[in-house]
Amino acid sequence: MPLSELLINEYDGELANTKRVLERVPVDKWDWKPDAKSGSLGWMASHVATLPGFAIAICDSNNYEIEGGARSNVDKPGDLLKVFEQVGKDARAAISKVSDEQMKENWSLTWKGKMIMEMPRYSALRGACFNHLIHHRGQLTTYLRALGAPVPGLYGPSADEKFEQ
Repeated sequence: MPLSELLINEYDGELANTKRVLERVPVDKWDWKPDAKSGSLGWMASHVATLPGFAIAICDSNNYEIEGGARSNVDKPGDLLKVFEQVGKDARAAISKVSDEQMKENWSLTWKGKMIMEMPRYSALRGACFNHLIHHRGQLTTYLRALGAPVPGLYGPSADEKFEQ
């Protein structure tokens, strides 16, 4: 089985979980922040919704320059799921085209020409894309909990989705 196929299987599950979280974002709280140092709910939800797009940069190039690099954004709450679904679809297509040999090639991330990280493309997809998404999705669930919004179970039931005894 090609590495891309293994990644796609995992990717599909994580995107399904991510969609369940994004569906619960209370749009009337878009500007809410848990504290002065944190991003707003809208910023966090937008970041989670567009992070799958990072896979496109990893798959389609050998380097991504943060400064001036193209990124998707969600400008208004009503676009959150639409942007997420399109970015997710495009990222899935990009991942599915990467050969095993390309997965082994080094990929790098730079900022203003300075190396931030360099690793095999497979590792960049797993770490900088998949794990990064899971991390911020977890943060988003804490925002939901603080706002009293129901948190979906992601790898089993949540306190809001208990199994019937």
